[in-house]
Amino acid sequence: MTATADASVFGAVHLGYLVIETDRFADWRRFGTDAIGMHHDALSRDLMRFRLDDQECRFLLRRGPAEDVVATGWHIDDHTSFERIETRIRAHGVPVVQGSAEEAALRGVERLLRFPGPKGITQEIYTTPRLSTEPLRMLASGFVTGDSGMGHVAITSTKPAQLRGYFDTVFDARLTDCIDETISGVKLKIRFLRVNERHHSIAVAATQGLPIDPIRTRVQHLNIQAATLDDVAQSYRRVHELGFDMALSVGQHTNDKELSYYARTPSGFEWEVGWNPLVIDEDTWEPTTHQGISVWGHLPVGRTILDKLAQFRAGARSLTRTEDTVPALSGTGIPDA
Repeated sequence: MTATADASVFGAVHLGYLVIETDRFADWRRFGTDAIGMHHDALSRDLMRFRLDDQECRFLLRRGPAEDVVATGWHIDDHTSFERIETRIRAHGVPVVQGSAEEAALRGVERLLRFPGPKGITQEIYTTPRLSTEPLRMLASGFVTGDSGMGHVAITSTKPAQLRGYFDTVFDARLTDCIDETISGVKLKIRFLRVNERHHSIAVAATQGLPIDPIRTRVQHLNIQAATLDDVAQSYRRVHELGFDMALSVGQHTNDKELSYYARTPSGFEWEVGWNPLVIDEDTWEPTTHQGISVWGHLPVGRTILDKLAQFRAGARSLTRTEDTVPALSGTGIPDA
């Protein structure tokens, strides 16, 4: 591998957008605009976008059967870091595909490349986001993006060390901390990975003992950061009033101190709206392990025995599937913290 590919890209990588495939466009429009409070743009019968800020696209929804996140877009600060990532991926023998001009335009970006990612989630990198001149029309006062990126993605996995290895190989991700938690008798370890000053852009949750994945979707939840505490409270109220399912009530996390709630999206995965997470100081931060995900709150809302049975069935089915970790990029030198 060349010296160019070896140089770190940590700090030059930011979560930029997500691509969601769904057939539930009407429900998603109500969820995104009327409940969460984002700006909505209808592109066609089969395409729509949500904005959080002046960038043209933060969420691209395309019509299809997956009911899931199908691609993650990463904003790379500069062309040197972009080429560094491309070089290391190609050096590991993994195919890289250049996105078409139309695909880049839909995502509101320039210079788009894509390559395989864990659990079948395509990873995409881009350099320059396109900015919209159209004023934001949204119920929220704003969302925090900037140098920290737009939030995070949480993934459940039966092979957490390989997922850590993947994001270390591709983006030089660093372990921020871990959480040990027991939910409904199942012991979980959650590893939080950062690629910049945000406490984490990727969270990887795994059961301890029997290697099962109890989540149907590729992502367990995604997160966006509200500008104010009032934005969190008002969107929480709207989710309830509009009849969308709430997954977890308002609470505060032990590790990043973010105050948040989790709603259930029309596609089934969860959507966390949070406020005021801590920002990492690279000079002083040391990874630790916390017991439990929350200081207070984050209580399950409306779960029934049928929900638990469905989750058990999903976990049982996962035993018959092979989880895709993109072995060429997953590495083996990461200790399983």
